[in-house]
Amino acid sequence: MTTAKLVLEDGTYFEGYAFGALGNVTGEIVFHTGMTGYQEVLTDPSYAGQIVTMTYPHIGNYGITRDDDEANRPAVHGFVVRQHSEITSNWRAKRPIGSWLQQWGIVGISGVDTRMITRIIRSRGTMRALLSTQEDVTISQLLDDVRQSTVIQHPVAQVSTPQMYRCTGTGLRIVLVDFGAKGGIVRELIRRQCDVVVVPHNTTAEQVLALSPDGVLLSNGPGDPNDVPYAAAMVREIIGRIPLFGICLGHQLFALACGATTSKLAFGHRGSNHPVRDLKTGQCYITSQNHGYTVNADSIAPTRLAVTQINNNDLTIEGLRHLDAPAFSVQYHPEASPGPDDSNYLFDAFLDMVRTYRHPHTQQEAN
Repeated sequence: MTTAKLVLEDGTYFEGYAFGALGNVTGEIVFHTGMTGYQEVLTDPSYAGQIVTMTYPHIGNYGITRDDDEANRPAVHGFVVRQHSEITSNWRAKRPIGSWLQQWGIVGISGVDTRMITRIIRSRGTMRALLSTQEDVTISQLLDDVRQSTVIQHPVAQVSTPQMYRCTGTGLRIVLVDFGAKGGIVRELIRRQCDVVVVPHNTTAEQVLALSPDGVLLSNGPGDPNDVPYAAAMVREIIGRIPLFGICLGHQLFALACGATTSKLAFGHRGSNHPVRDLKTGQCYITSQNHGYTVNADSIAPTRLAVTQINNNDLTIEGLRHLDAPAFSVQYHPEASPGPDDSNYLFDAFLDMVRTYRHPHTQQEAN
C-alpha cells in the first residue's frame, strides 16, 4: 500500500495511505461536516482548487453513481478522509470511490486524524496544503513546496460553462448565470417546468436581456467575489429591470452590486447542518453550505438592502432582499445536494416573484 503525506502551510504534517490517483497536488485545505454526500461534494464546482477534508470518519461505503454528480467532472484538488471503503453496499453503486478518484486524477489520503485537521483549521484558519504520494521526498522539501505554492487563479472561469446552452421548458424563462452552478439548481428549475438558459460567467447584462428572460438566477461558484468585478457590474445593470435571485457566490455578487462589501471567513461554512434563522418569522432552517466569504454586516446600512436571515452559529448574513427592486439572495444552497431540503421553497418564492413582476395586477387582485 502506497504511503501518502499531507503537509500544511503551518508545518503540521500527516502520514496515511494513498487512494485514488498518485502524484503531488496543492490547494487550500478546508473541511466539510456532512455525514453523507461525498460524491456531491467532490463534484461541486465551488470546491475548485481545494483539498477537502471530510469530518465524518467513514467515506465510500455506498460507492459512486453517475446520478449523484453535481457537475460533469470534479473540481477538487485532493481528498482527505479518516477511513475509506472500497467495498460498496448500495444497490445504486456503480463503482468504488478509489477507482473513480483515480479516473479523474484526484489524489486521496486515508488513515489520518481528520478530527485534528479540522481543529487546526478551525483555530488557525484555512491555509495552503500539499498532498503527496511521492516516496523519495522529505517533509522539509514538501513544506518548502507548499509555502511557495499559489492558490488557484480564476477559478470561476475554470468551472463555468464555456458556452450558452438551453434546457427547454414550457414555463417561465430563467437565465441562469453559471459561476460554477451545481446541477441541483438546474434540476429544481426544470422540475418547475422552467425554460432554462444557462450562460457563461462573463455574460454581459446586455446579452442577458437579449434573451428576454422572465427572471435571472445567479449561481454558486468558487473563490473571492471580488475577483469577478465584471459579474458584479452585470448584476448592477440587471437589478430593477428583471427579477433576480442569487445563491451563494451569487448572493455575494448581489451584495457587491448594491454597494456592500465582502470579506473572507476564518474557515468558512461547509456542510449540511448549518442553522439559519429567518428574521421575520423566527423560523430556523437547517441548510447546506459551501463558501469561504461573507457579506460584511456593517456595509449594509448605506445600501438599499435589508438583511432577511442570519446564521445562528456566528450571526453572519445568510439572506438579503432589495428594498426597491424584485431581487433577493441567500448565502446557502436551497437545492441542497447534499443536505436537507428545508429551503427548497425558495425556488417557488423566486418564481412567484417573477410572476408578480410580469403580472402585477394578479397580486393586487389577491389583496
